Amino acid sequence: MTSELAASALAWWTEAGVDTLVAEEPRNWLRQKPIAAPAVSEPEAMAAPVEAMPDTIDSFRAWLATATLPFPTIGARLAPAGDPFAGLMVMVDMPTQSGGWFEGEADPLFDRMLGAMNGLSRDKLYLAALSPACPLNGRLDAAHARRLGEIARHHIGLVRPRALLLFGEACALALLDSSIASARGRRQEVDTPAGPVPAVATIRPEQIAGRAPIRKMVWEDLQRVMEELK
Repeated sequence: MTSELAASALAWWTEAGVDTLVAEEPRNWLRQKPIAAPAVSEPEAMAAPVEAMPDTIDSFRAWLATATLPFPTIGARLAPAGDPFAGLMVMVDMPTQSGGWFEGEADPLFDRMLGAMNGLSRDKLYLAALSPACPLNGRLDAAHARRLGEIARHHIGLVRPRALLLFGEACALALLDSSIASARGRRQEVDTPAGPVPAVATIRPEQIAGRAPIRKMVWEDLQRVMEELK
């Protein structure tokens, strides 16, 4: 081969994308490419280990006051209230922006609802929140339901009520894995470390005012709770 032909061949291979004649290591061109491991998202990689939860109600309530929640929070924490041995446990989703249990007129409406349940009052039940603090964005995301549900199930298992009344969508999703529309209207059960607990899910008092059909549905749910307490 003449130098002119060799130069012409090299120029052709260069234009074809071949930029080296000899590699450092032999290459198996028929070998399949290895499958890359699935990427781990930054939140998963940096997730903190789950805290162990106390096994008595008093120590658990103290732990709940400082426990790590799966989101940044705003405002003071809302401690459980009432008698943990009363037989009825009521759970709401989270504190209101003012740090209470219910907003505005819904708060006295809740007391009237209790009075209609054979004269119950707040000191004759145990009132707790799915999340003891309000998230910074003001709402409980479905992504947080699993951890909040774990904490709540442990809490319920320590109390072991005869009946559990759940208010609102977040509680239904976290503890019954269902929307409030699908969960309400029948007896449910919440699995806890101490065994299943009878539960009734219903609509928050804030959504009742001026809506007779909703008021009727909630009253039916409250009657189911009273049946469990008999």
